[in-house]
Amino acid sequence: MGLSSIGPGQWLVILLIIVLLFGAKKIPELAKGLGKGIKTFKSEMSNDEDETNKNSAKLEEKPDTKVFTSDEGIKSDEQKKA
Repeated sequence: MGLSSIGPGQWLVILLIIVLLFGAKKIPELAKGLGKGIKTFKSEMSNDEDETNKNSAKLEEKPDTKVFTSDEGIKSDEQKKA
């Protein structure tokens, strides 16, 4: 049962209930607020995806690091003691 099963008479009743609950002047304000909320949500989601892509690109870069063998580590410790 999707939205296609709701007939025109039922849509009219739903619309009438909404107008009675919120008033005719308040409905455009609610729709405007809902539209701004959706727009903000979409922009934040795209910003988050862009930031995630930038962070993953930074992680893929390999920093220049020197790998020490155990002998080199011991020598440097001995030199520090001397």
